[in-house]
Amino acid sequence: MFSRVLAPRPGHLPGTWPQIPAKVHIRNSRPNDCAGLSRSAVRAAEPEVARPIEEFSKMTASTTGSCRNPRVPESAAAEDEQLQQAGLEVIAASFGPSASTPITSPAPDRCLSADEISDLHSCREFIQLLRSKNIDPDKIKTAVRYEKELEALQIELVKLQRCIQEQGKRLAIIFEGRDAAGKGGTIRRFIEHLNPRAMRVVALPKPTQEELGQWYFQRYMKQLPNKGEIVFFDRSWYNRGIVEPVNGFCTRDEYERFLRQVPEFEHMIVEDGVILIKFWFSISREVQLARLASRRDNPLKQWKLSPLDNKAQDMWDLYTRYKETVFSRTHTSFSPWIIVKANNKRRARLDSIRYVLSLIDYDAKDTSRVSLYPDPNIVTRFHRGAIKID
Repeated sequence: MFSRVLAPRPGHLPGTWPQIPAKVHIRNSRPNDCAGLSRSAVRAAEPEVARPIEEFSKMTASTTGSCRNPRVPESAAAEDEQLQQAGLEVIAASFGPSASTPITSPAPDRCLSADEISDLHSCREFIQLLRSKNIDPDKIKTAVRYEKELEALQIELVKLQRCIQEQGKRLAIIFEGRDAAGKGGTIRRFIEHLNPRAMRVVALPKPTQEELGQWYFQRYMKQLPNKGEIVFFDRSWYNRGIVEPVNGFCTRDEYERFLRQVPEFEHMIVEDGVILIKFWFSISREVQLARLASRRDNPLKQWKLSPLDNKAQDMWDLYTRYKETVFSRTHTSFSPWIIVKANNKRRARLDSIRYVLSLIDYDAKDTSRVSLYPDPNIVTRFHRGAIKID
């Protein structure tokens, strides 16, 4: 039908026929069928299509009843007029809003337009504009400062990785902590701009039947960094020290054997030249509860939930007991535990990156545009007299 509507007979009507925009392709002649059209294409095409349709309607209305070409009979002109009207209805139905789509009132506008920003002449005016739109200036300021510091630290991480590659060093960073402590988010900030060919993230699932018959550390030994590589462990062999005994996944003998062997295992790793950093992300019980609730409500974070998360609050004290035992028996001078207070995710991310950068020498370290020394109130070495939040 569109071929008859959109392709005029020679000499039938004066003027220019309306053109469908080039980015819109009508692939089907059935009414209300938008096959092949994306939503963005339809939205973009609506204003361009509406104008020629209106002009086309005026043009056809002015010529109704009069045919300038004497060779075209009146019956053909009437038929063409009906086809033209039908074609316009099909086009309008194709690009117009669906009758089943509810029309909702727009949400309050909290966005800043380009005109509003261009009219600003001082910081005071900017703050007043934010407040007029119910935007907290302090939050904006904090977020901007965080992103600026994070970018500067990530530049230093790129320098560090390049140095590790060139010098053939091996770096292993362990991230441990309670559920929802922010381990995964911190790892993502570490690796965001690193060369993926020279780094890995290791998050092993539960052991297979074959691995259950092996030495416990064997499957982790395969994941240790190669020459010129950085490896991030999202949980590690310390599952045997905390998660497994709390949830009954290992025997008492396996647990005691692990505590005896882990200092020797780590000593061999460090003695062989691997730089080993062990982070524990510490959060309060109230913060964990809020973060777990947020995961349940957010469909983009629900994949993080596991059956163990549901027990985390009920077993809080038991986790604490095993955690303290692990610290007391595996904290050594060559492989110390680094405690990161992670109730504030942003500060925990920044200062854990700072700790790694401060620990290792690399080229152009003195040209850094940001402080490389962590806040001692956020990052500290474990010691028994320290104030604990978890």
